[in-house]
Amino acid sequence: MLGAIIGDIVGSVYEFDNIKTKDFPLFRDDCFFTDDTVMTCAVAEAVMRGGRADDFIDEMKRLGRLYPDAGYGGRFLGWLFSGDREPYYSYGNGSAMRVSPCGWMSEGGYETARLSAAVTHNHPEGIKGALATCDAIVLARTGFRNDPAGCKKRIREQIEGKYGYDLSPTLDEIRPTYEFNETCQETVPQAIVAFLESTDFEDAIRNAISLGGDSDTVAAITGAIAEAAYGIPEPVADTALSYLDERLFDVVKRWYAYLAKR
Repeated sequence: MLGAIIGDIVGSVYEFDNIKTKDFPLFRDDCFFTDDTVMTCAVAEAVMRGGRADDFIDEMKRLGRLYPDAGYGGRFLGWLFSGDREPYYSYGNGSAMRVSPCGWMSEGGYETARLSAAVTHNHPEGIKGALATCDAIVLARTGFRNDPAGCKKRIREQIEGKYGYDLSPTLDEIRPTYEFNETCQETVPQAIVAFLESTDFEDAIRNAISLGGDSDTVAAITGAIAEAAYGIPEPVADTALSYLDERLFDVVKRWYAYLAKR
């Protein structure tokens, strides 16, 4: 999950001020965490509590309401502060940006990912975006270290074959015309390509930011996959954690302790 949080923090200052280059300071003083981080932490909390639909709803509403100005989409914000527990048929990229903890489950990860999406984003495209991201994380986590090139090839083939996303455009082909878009179908494929063309964790984040668009969310999705493949350099992790408040830092700490015991 920290890979997603890092992508969110780095991308926070570029979401509405896109850059089309990889040459930028990874962290700036004015970087901040957004709804991507808050909801990733909510999903982690829900998974630690059992990963049932009610767990996701409870934790998203509980944690989300503590950060009312985190930058949620309009429909999610309405759901968040209502008494409604029903989904609203969204295909926004929120389902994919928050799903990364599910990709680290040794059993039941895909069903957990589906539930994490469906409590709000029950449109087929919303669920597909979360599942594709989870799939890429699982493949990277289980196969990258022994065979990086082969693993990337398997990710490309599986995501294209299973989910129908077109991963053939290169970053250089995507970048010039890519614009802000909050749908899964125009965010998840681009984020996966940013990982596939990367050489290490930081390069993956820079790839994602350089595309422009919904920068923090694209980078959160890319960062989640990159963490599973490369790990995160300690100085980068430490710097990112310094942007979190005590409450969110505690979620991250407990999440990695939880993984270590599995």
